[in-house]
Amino acid sequence: MKVYDRLDRQYQRYQEEYKAAAIRALDSAWYILGQEVQRFEEEFAAFCGTKECVGLNSGLDALILALRALEVGPGDEVIVPSNTFIATVLAVSENQATPVFVEPDIYYNLDAEALERAITPRTKAILVVHLYGQAANMDKICAIAKKHHLYLVEDCAQAHGAACRQQKIGSFGDFGCFSFYPTKNLGAFGDAGAITTNSPALAQKVRMLRNYGSTVKYRNDIIGLNSRMDEIQAALLRTKLGHFEELLVEKRLLAEKYLEGLAQTGLILPQVREGTTSVWHQFVVRVANREDFQQYLEERGVHTLIHYPIPPHMQPCYQSLGYRSGDFPIAEAYADQVVSLPIYNGMTSDEQDYVMDVIKAYFRAH
Repeated sequence: MKVYDRLDRQYQRYQEEYKAAAIRALDSAWYILGQEVQRFEEEFAAFCGTKECVGLNSGLDALILALRALEVGPGDEVIVPSNTFIATVLAVSENQATPVFVEPDIYYNLDAEALERAITPRTKAILVVHLYGQAANMDKICAIAKKHHLYLVEDCAQAHGAACRQQKIGSFGDFGCFSFYPTKNLGAFGDAGAITTNSPALAQKVRMLRNYGSTVKYRNDIIGLNSRMDEIQAALLRTKLGHFEELLVEKRLLAEKYLEGLAQTGLILPQVREGTTSVWHQFVVRVANREDFQQYLEERGVHTLIHYPIPPHMQPCYQSLGYRSGDFPIAEAYADQVVSLPIYNGMTSDEQDYVMDVIKAYFRAH
């Protein structure tokens, strides 16, 4: 069986460095909000081209606290993509605001052409997602946010290092929100997240929110929660960040091989918008008769996944919003057709050739 992802491959590549980093953090005897977190924040801010970074417990917490720091709440609307992972929308709900969905473009990201039509007097923020590693159309989205005086929050959970016009994502909006879940290109060895921002004042507010609303011990100035990145995860992330550019190059080469090798099949292959980059967190194709396609590959040892089978507006937890099948036909069509092919650091040429051979055989048989 060819597994979908092999996290062990890149771990083994740098395992001695990872072990040394973990031991360094353990030996410090300072396990919460110590030097490892501080240094990771400095290094990741520099990587993203922002003034500030605040380490957090998860990508979802990053989204929740970003909106909370912007005082998004009851009565406010936040524009979100209709094609995204549920965490994007949960962050809006956790702040008791209302998600307003906008359809995706051909790059699977929020359609900037449709965005402006969704703005109402209650709109307070736009929450744009750089899905599958592909940077969104930030030129137009930033212009619309500025024109309508709206906050702009970037969900960068899948796109660490992607860029639009050579500017890194996470540096365009009021906040960039990152997940370091283990399967991400820049993955930790457990849960972790962060926000980036160019506003020291907003960064300081998130630092308070992540630590019980406190900057002085036992004095709580605002109502916060516990959402702190731990020292061991920060030390491990610093190690991976030191190798991150080479990991991204490897992913890009794998994607280019797929794009060339699968060009003459019946798959709808991913595209990259001119002026933007993708870091290929996922390699997502579309195919008719998806169940047959996946079963054929699975029987031959190629495991695939679906990102994502149910659009947020059709999830049971959002029944109260009153949406029905057909309300967002593009997102719904994507949900019925998308398939993520194996792509991971350490994937061998033989493994990738085998995946492509099986796909080509499928189309010859169908």
